Amino acid sequence: MESINITPIIEKISQVVEKHRLAPGCYKRFSEDTFPNPYGCADAANILYTIGRFPRDAHERIEHVRILREMQNPETGMFTEKPSDVSKFVHDTIHTTAHCMAALELFDASPLYPAKELLKYLDGDKINAFLESFDWRGTLGVAAHRGAGIYVALNLGGSDCREFNKKYYKWLWENVDSETGLWRKGHLDGPISLWYHMGTAFHFIFNLEHAHIPLRYPERLIDTCISLYRDTPMKGFGESAKFIECDWVYCLTRASRQTKYRFDEVMECISNFAEKYVSFWQNADYSTNRNINDMHELFGGVSALAELQSALPGKLYSDKPLKLVLDRRPFI
Repeated sequence: MESINITPIIEKISQVVEKHRLAPGCYKRFSEDTFPNPYGCADAANILYTIGRFPRDAHERIEHVRILREMQNPETGMFTEKPSDVSKFVHDTIHTTAHCMAALELFDASPLYPAKELLKYLDGDKINAFLESFDWRGTLGVAAHRGAGIYVALNLGGSDCREFNKKYYKWLWENVDSETGLWRKGHLDGPISLWYHMGTAFHFIFNLEHAHIPLRYPERLIDTCISLYRDTPMKGFGESAKFIECDWVYCLTRASRQTKYRFDEVMECISNFAEKYVSFWQNADYSTNRNINDMHELFGGVSALAELQSALPGKLYSDKPLKLVLDRRPFI
């Protein structure tokens, strides 16, 4: 793979973020919206950090923090997304809470309140029952959003999580599938594609990466990711700004950091994918593309570019090196 200059792509992404800006530190999620959104504000911070355009102006930074903090419910400590003008889908409250707290951390700021609604899970083995309660076979996203989000919301919310974290890591170690490297063992044979189980695993892997906890079966995760890409490709994979591309790249690269297993094949897959993915970004219509103009999906795509640039030294050039927020704190 020859070196590709992605600086023009980064410049266009920066322009999309600016188009969603309503006021200093205040952003909408969709270009058609007229009001701020937790994901618009959090993802603006995430994207600007990733592409090297993070605000340095003191007033701008203060406004980012103020607006995000005001979105927290002081009674529950939770952040909530409301339906948009153009989309009725809303993320689970735990996901929104973790996402906003993670954005605040980029400013070296904390939320005003801990995640009060989740403090009960610090007691005893309640976190085990919580993680075991999900329909791992049939409910797309719930295990990932709630199961990973609770770890982030409690840790970044300022709670004492020392005992909680030990139980959390232990549960993940004991419940990972030995054949695929995915979660949860014994629950991977339902109607959901293995692609989406991989997307669920991504959320737990970035929590483990944050804590420097090793994967139990990195070789099997590598097998799974290579097989998905080569043998059961997802329609449209690499042809849009979404999170599934980031999920796959991150799972494959981070597993590969822990073992030499099939390293040449890993690099071949990543390099092959990167060329196709960069081509999408080079040819996209940034003014009309639906996903690019959804700040949350855009953030997923930018994160995939950042991980690819890191995994392929010298192959994806930009004037300012991209910085993946997950290398600073968990959750996207």
